[in-house]
Amino acid sequence: MSEQRVILECGSGNDLYGQDYTKAACRAVQDALHHSSILLFKSLGFDHREMRVQVTIGVQQPARVDTAVVAAELPRGHAEVTVVHGGLDLPDPELGITHIVATAAVEAFVPIDGGDWRLSSG
Repeated sequence: MSEQRVILECGSGNDLYGQDYTKAACRAVQDALHHSSILLFKSLGFDHREMRVQVTIGVQQPARVDTAVVAAELPRGHAEVTVVHGGLDLPDPELGITHIVATAAVEAFVPIDGGDWRLSSG
């Protein structure tokens, strides 16, 4: 049985005053999740606990993201979080702070036996 990606959602989040990369990353994940309604699992009889969820976060300082906190944002599946260089740091010289912008890609994979599926002529 092979694993197939069935969902890809993207989002962005920010922390404008706290300079908290983890908070911005969590907000990006929540933004991505709010674009999605996963009816597929119930409709096709999949157990969402069998789903692997791969989250990729882009921020300017990847080491400052707590991946366990980001993984806890996911309501279903087995989460894997990877943080890469991306997003934006927007310095605000007047306030003496940096506004943090994170991006997130949330992918869901399920085990699917290719022999179980065929296109309908319908």
